[in-house]
Amino acid sequence: MHAPVFAALGDETRLSLVAKLSEGRPRSISQLTEGTKLSRQAITKHLLVLEGVGIVRSVRIGRESLFEFDSEPIEEIKEYLNQVSQQWDKTLLRLKSFVENED
Repeated sequence: MHAPVFAALGDETRLSLVAKLSEGRPRSISQLTEGTKLSRQAITKHLLVLEGVGIVRSVRIGRESLFEFDSEPIEEIKEYLNQVSQQWDKTLLRLKSFVENED
């Protein structure tokens, strides 16, 4: 369920694209290519991966496609990680209690 999102975010270029798009304004492929050594084709490939897991969506404005950030999958991941963190905290507290009561 969450693995595809983690996999998509496991690439440095895609993380960079998410960071740019999370600034709040939709951007074109040429805008996202600026300042990188990547081709438009490479950026497009990465955007399609991000779009496939719902982190990015394309919006057509006139003849141009703009890409924008969708935070919902990230919020779901954040919620999941919080649950895992809470489970670990409880497990570590039980372990601590067990070790301290061994005396």
